[in-house]
Parts: sequence; C-alpha cells; structure tokens
Amino acid sequence: MMMMMMMIMMIKGIAKAENPTLLNQIYTELYITEGGTGEVNDEHEVRQIETASRKPERPETTIRQEDIFKVSPGRDEPIRRVMTKGVAGIGKTVLTQKFTLDWAEDKDNQDIQFTFPFTFRELNVLKKKKFSLVELVHHFFPETKEAGICRFEEFQVVFIFDGLDECRLPLDFKNNETLTDVTVSTSVDVLLTNLISGKLLPSAHLWITTRPAAANQIPPECPSPCLCALFIKTKNHN
Repeated sequence: MMMMMMMIMMIKGIAKAENPTLLNQIYTELYITEGGTGEVNDEHEVRQIETASRKPERPETTIRQEDIFKVSPGRDEPIRRVMTKGVAGIGKTVLTQKFTLDWAEDKDNQDIQFTFPFTFRELNVLKKKKFSLVELVHHFFPETKEAGICRFEEFQVVFIFDGLDECRLPLDFKNNETLTDVTVSTSVDVLLTNLISGKLLPSAHLWITTRPAAANQIPPECPSPCLCALFIKTKNHN
C-alpha cells in the first residue's frame, strides 16, 4: 500500500503537496520498439540519433509498457532481463513508475508478487557497505522485513534499476565473485553483477533503464535474454 501511494502521489513540477497531480493523469504513453539486443553503442547520444536517422528503415516491433516481460512472437524463452534505452528526459523513469503503479493497482502483471524499484543514484551511496540481497530489499522496503519475507525463490519478483548512466559502481562482471545465495552478504556491486548475469536469483525479472551512451556498462555477452526497448517518440495519453 505504501509503495502504491508513493507512486500515485507524484508531484508535477512545483505543485503544492496538498494539490498533487496523479501519475495516471500526467503519464504520456511512449512508443517503445524492440531491438538492439546484444548491441552496445558508446557514441554520443545526439550523434547516435543522427546516424540512426540516416540508416535504412527496418521493421519494428512495438511493445506496450505492461507487456515488457511477456514473450513476444518468435520467442520461446521467457524474458527475464530488460534494458530500456532512451535519451535524457524522454520518460524512462516515469515509464517504470507507471508499470509499478499499474501492478500495485491490480491492473496488469498480476502474476508478479513483488516489484522493487531502485535507482542507481541511491545504490551509489551504499558503495562501501555490505548487504545480502534480502538485506538490501529490507533496507529499502522495511515492510518486507516486518512481513517476515526472507527468501524470494518461491515468488515472481521484478527488480527495477533506474538510471544506469548515473551508476558509480564498478560493475566488474569479469572479476567479481560468483554469488548464488540471497542471504550471503557482499558488496552492492557483487549483488548487481550476479543479479544481472542471472547467477543470483535467476528466476527474477530485471529491468534496467539507461541513456544509450551508458548501455555498454552491461557486457553484451552477459548470459541472459535481454530486450533493449528503444524510445522513438511519445504520444499523448488521454
């Protein structure tokens, strides 16, 4: 309930706290296309957009935000890890908030028991501290600790990590130790690399948002199905 209220009570601009604007009312639907799987591009974002506009058009698969983790035509395996790339200000954060709100309001994805949204900015602060995955969830979502939740294997869980471009953790996929136990404490960096690579809690769904130039922090050889959804344009949501 607290998570749902936090999503609903999103303030637009400098509106007063007693006059909040509901996320449902200000949400602008995004045009999301599937593509870029296994590709990374460290070009400057403006150059990337300019060069993309000169490339021949190819068929696009559009995706609704509520279908991010659903199997698309032509895929056999479930989608576990998603990276959405888009330029600054396009609405990546609001998209994840709308996904979380619709889930909390029982509108979509009711097969999911828990959705845990994090930002890389707040994870940066914990760079020198140690947590197990369970302890990290308890730290940010104390309601789960109060409810006695200490394992996640029996649940359908979504972890959202917003703003990879703001990450100040090394994300050392090559040298970090392998971790498979959600109750073992380690650095946040080790937790993330093992979650993203599917070694830790492989049944979990992960959603990472980033600006295009920072996407190469996740190596393309990371052994997990990864869908890169590219924001092309927006359209008004009535």
